[in-house]
Amino acid sequence: MNAQTERAEAVGQTSGFNVPDPQTLPSLKGKVSDEEWRLRCDLAATYRLAALYGWDDMIFTHISVRCPDEGGKERFLINPYGVFFDEMTATSLVKVDVEGQVVGETPYFSNPAGFTIHSALHMSRDDAHAVLHLHTPYGVAVSAQQGGLKRYTQFAMIVHDDIAYHGYEGIATDHDERERIVADMGSHNFLILRNHGTLTVGANCATAFLRMYFLEQACRAQILAQSDTKEPLEEPAEMGAKVLQQGAPAFVPGIGDNLAWPGLIRKLNRANPGFDV
Repeated sequence: MNAQTERAEAVGQTSGFNVPDPQTLPSLKGKVSDEEWRLRCDLAATYRLAALYGWDDMIFTHISVRCPDEGGKERFLINPYGVFFDEMTATSLVKVDVEGQVVGETPYFSNPAGFTIHSALHMSRDDAHAVLHLHTPYGVAVSAQQGGLKRYTQFAMIVHDDIAYHGYEGIATDHDERERIVADMGSHNFLILRNHGTLTVGANCATAFLRMYFLEQACRAQILAQSDTKEPLEEPAEMGAKVLQQGAPAFVPGIGDNLAWPGLIRKLNRANPGFDV
């Protein structure tokens, strides 16, 4: 079966599918382990924060997190089809296996093709507990530029030397592409998918989100800087290496996540509460 047929079947499965309002679902709190519930809340918050920062793309991209194994089998949480980022809840998230197939009861549909990139990194990186992938206009714009991300700004230099690149292979539905994504990313924590978008990994949702914040700020600043009639000033590689080391502590577990994440949750609770149901 080719990728086009698989996509057609995936769309066909959603035909006439009634997508419930996430706020109407009976809560899973107390019905799943405390650790899974915590992860569900963190991931739902990450989706809503992405929407709050203007990073969402309707239903067409994904953020995932590794769940505790069940019976020795790997489990992950990802967004259900038909639920927008700004309405995501802990209960509405779908639990899937390594192939993206739904496990457990849910009223929602999940397209396994959407988990292709995520599963590649979850399986290959013990530290990739959270994988955040976006299609923002600024991130996609930089991904289409021949030179990729430049060392134009402090935002960029904090991440520049930790970025890998993966060439465009069409919509990521081919499982064969997983090996190439893994090889291209290596031990980097940031990935620019050419002509496609941006991606970060982290030991938790907080770190993956913080990394994405710097990457997206860098991409946005680059496009804005290029609106000048003169070429923006790019710092040399030596300065980029220096700033990378200076900024590295922000991504150490227990530092940046503990400093920024609680404030982000307070911000979210003021702007769009209800993710933790």
